[in-house]
Formats: sequence, C-alpha cells, structure tokens
Amino acid sequence: MAAFVEPKVLTNMMTNTGKSLMELSSKKSVFLVFLRHFGCVFCKEALADLAERQEGMKNKNIQLVFVHMGVNGIAEKYFENFGIKDPIHISDPERNFYYEFGLRKGTFTQLYGLSTWFRGFGTDTQKYKLELSKHLGDSTQMPGIFLLRNGEIVYDYIHKQASDRPNYDELIACCTV
Repeated sequence: MAAFVEPKVLTNMMTNTGKSLMELSSKKSVFLVFLRHFGCVFCKEALADLAERQEGMKNKNIQLVFVHMGVNGIAEKYFENFGIKDPIHISDPERNFYYEFGLRKGTFTQLYGLSTWFRGFGTDTQKYKLELSKHLGDSTQMPGIFLLRNGEIVYDYIHKQASDRPNYDELIACCTV
C-alpha cells in the first residue's frame, strides 16, 4: 500500500521552476526521488541511473523531480555533473518534506551494515567518491521514491538499506499504468 501525504504538503512543495508538486502531478505522472546527501556514493549512482532514463521518462510523459537537502546552487552542480538535463528539484535542508513522506534517519545497520559496505566498496560504485560535508545534506537521512498522479501517491519505494538500488525500469513502468 502506498503512503499518504496531505494534499497541502504537495501544494507547499515548490520546485525550482516555481510550480508545486500538486500542479505538476495534475498534468502528468511525477517520479519523485528523495535523495540521500550529494556526497553519498549511492546518491551519485542513483543520479547516474536516472540520467540514463531521463529521456525515456520524458517520452512517456513522466516528470522526474528530485528532493534534496542541499542549496539549489550545489544541487545544480551535481545534476549537471551527472547529466540531468533541466532538473526540476526541491531544496529541503530541514528535511520537513522527507518527514512528511515518512522518510527518517537510518539506523546503524541501514547506514553501515554489511550489505552497505559490500555495495559501497563494490565495482558498481568504485567510480563515485564519497564526500562528507554538511552542505551536501545529512549523511544519516534515508532516501525514497514516490510515484504521484493527480495529487496522490500511487506507488512508493522506501529504501531498507542506504545501499538499495531500485529497479528504476520497473518503477517507471508503474507510472505508465
């Protein structure tokens, strides 16, 4: 069962383009990605994965929107570095929207457990450098993905481990149903 968020939350979530999530989701499906901190290797992996799928999402009338904890200037730099074109995003340094969507800080096991260590030092993530800096976001925050349509969450993917790598193609397929 998908999570529920009050409509006023979606109305209050203003993107860098000046449009609310409520407005965007009334026009097309929204693929809403709550990122971990920008210095996280798994966040960087997610940005690279989504950059590869961005054009396909656009062709299916799906709007990709990111929520992050950094300031917009830093976010723009990371989006550009990973090839995200014309990114639509929401800065949430206080993590209020993360909280509204049920995303919390990770436990020790979620953040530093064996599966996270194996993936963090594996071949898939070797090309990404871990960066720790408060201006990149809270390194203990867990990520999540929500698919919105007409102001409602129709599907969610809540990471169990910081290292979880969602099957983005399956999630995108949920948007087109």
